[in-house]
Amino acid sequence: MSRHAARARSGKDRTSLYQEITDKIIAELEAGRVPWVQPWGTAAAKASLTMPKNAATQRQYSGINVLILWGAVIEHGFSTQNWLTFRQALGLGAHVRKGEHGTTVVYADRFVPDEERRRAERDGDEPNAIPFLKRFTVFNTDQCDGVPTPAPSEQLEEFVPLVRAQEIADGMRQRPEVRHGGDRAFYSPLLDYVQMPVQGAFGKPEDYYAVLFHELAHATGHSSRVGRDGIEAGATFGDEVYSREELVAEIASAIVCAEAQIEPNIPRSAAYVKSWLKFAQDNRGEILKAAAAAQKAADFIVGGKEEAA
Repeated sequence: MSRHAARARSGKDRTSLYQEITDKIIAELEAGRVPWVQPWGTAAAKASLTMPKNAATQRQYSGINVLILWGAVIEHGFSTQNWLTFRQALGLGAHVRKGEHGTTVVYADRFVPDEERRRAERDGDEPNAIPFLKRFTVFNTDQCDGVPTPAPSEQLEEFVPLVRAQEIADGMRQRPEVRHGGDRAFYSPLLDYVQMPVQGAFGKPEDYYAVLFHELAHATGHSSRVGRDGIEAGATFGDEVYSREELVAEIASAIVCAEAQIEPNIPRSAAYVKSWLKFAQDNRGEILKAAAAAQKAADFIVGGKEEAA
């Protein structure tokens, strides 16, 4: 087979793959199967199995504070057991995000008043210490911005990159900055960066890359890349522009996962999209338009083709 014929065959195979993935997503959307569960939903369970520690001093908490902080991680879904006071966060060059509520821990100790110490010295016996309990408010590092990234050994678990998937992610043209931390994944169109939970917080590497490709697909809509209505800050949850953009990102993620030879979790992805896509039930053409835009976004991420009409 000639090189030209091989390229043509490869192009046909890719088109067929795109159509297969798109058809599956549409079918699952219409069937409404499987409620969405965040891939990093197990992060709190993993974090609660580790000992809580102070991220500034590296000292582990003890006693009742262990139970308090374990409970806070489970209640709020934090991905780490690293904690800071407000001042400690500032000391690390970080800050607690506005509106975040801290967790109260206690510090128990004893102290000897000066008068009692002088009495003991005078009488030649041991001073009587007075117990005290002091309260502190601490914040999980997930509630802070700017906390230095922990060394890999301090993350939830060692993350082993998938070679092809990482090559695609690293090779994206004009890729936005990818930041790691917190328990949310999103693309900021205003500042043009992608925010991801730490890799170790995901159940498996495939889940991490599926979400990363979803957010990178949003980033292709930036005017400096493909350009697409729907990523502007004015779009609100549930409206038509927002819903279409979510569908574009989800289909594009599935396509890029296929390119990376990752088995996408189609039912879960479809259910995620379905919650924003009631408008498409009455107009299948909207889904088809979104699928075309998704292919364009996927092509930009993979870099296999220049922007196409």
